Amino acid sequence: MQRRNERFVERLPLVLEQRWQGYFWATLFCLAAFGLRRAMSPLLINSAPFITFFPTVILSAFLFGARSGIWAATLGLALGGYFFLLAPSGFEITPRVAVIICLYIVVMGVTIALIHFMQRVNFRLAVERERSRELAATKDLLFRELQHRVSNNLQVVAAMLSLQRRHIDHDAARRALDDASARLALIGKISRAMYHPSGEGQDVGTFLTALCRDIVEASGRQDVVVRVSAPGQLLLASHVSVPLALIVAEAVSNAIEHGLPDRAGTVLVSLDASEEGFSLRVVDDGKGIAQGTEIGAANSLGLRIAAALASQLGGRFLLEPGPNGGAVARLDLPPSANGTPD
Repeated sequence: MQRRNERFVERLPLVLEQRWQGYFWATLFCLAAFGLRRAMSPLLINSAPFITFFPTVILSAFLFGARSGIWAATLGLALGGYFFLLAPSGFEITPRVAVIICLYIVVMGVTIALIHFMQRVNFRLAVERERSRELAATKDLLFRELQHRVSNNLQVVAAMLSLQRRHIDHDAARRALDDASARLALIGKISRAMYHPSGEGQDVGTFLTALCRDIVEASGRQDVVVRVSAPGQLLLASHVSVPLALIVAEAVSNAIEHGLPDRAGTVLVSLDASEEGFSLRVVDDGKGIAQGTEIGAANSLGLRIAAALASQLGGRFLLEPGPNGGAVARLDLPPSANGTPD
């Protein structure tokens, strides 16, 4: 696998077109180190013969690999040993000279080995990171393809229900098929918009605004205004956001159909989050409902579905008269609802 990471360190040692180029640059570094060491001779006298060759060996091994580092260490040993170690001592191999040469060989050998080991490990890490990136991209692609196919299948089922209703004369059955078809299409759209392969939540406020706009357009009502209020960048887990969107859709549709059937009005959708949990309110200024109305006894299948979804999330869904008229659909969820599903 090729290393395509743009980090410079992860592309070391540099892979030159010809191997001799690494030796060439290592030689130039050694000659520069030799010139610098000669310029420093008045200061160092006969001490530290290899001082300028240490960084040369490290740089050569770091940039061009272990072989270039060994070549630089060999040249450094030859140049530094001959001109700055043996020549001043009259080319006599004393114990001091032997110790200095041995220390140089040991230090350079350990340094080159460590650099080589570090670069091999770094290379493997870069390869594994690239492989993980490719696997993540494949996972994302497969997930999106799966979501696309699931949404398309739901749309197909919804279309089949719409075709089936043409062969049914019973008004109640036709309405039931219309409702089922609309709900399936809505579930497909919500799933495509809200689920994410990483499992992270989505921006609920933005999605609910688009959802409510679609509901108003689908109802054909130009005299109903729906406003959405939600905390900025509020994120909910996918297993919460999809049922929540369905509950909002049912509550807004119920407010338009039953609360504002024949007059203009406004529907306010507000979502709040706190340490006590999540609170959703769908308030309309329509004709309102009777005190003590129970969802379980209502004729609206959509409201009963909303209550069932709320129960699955560990919360409750209520429909109450508004303080100034109209109706209030209320959903309360505990903080644990946004955790990892069991």
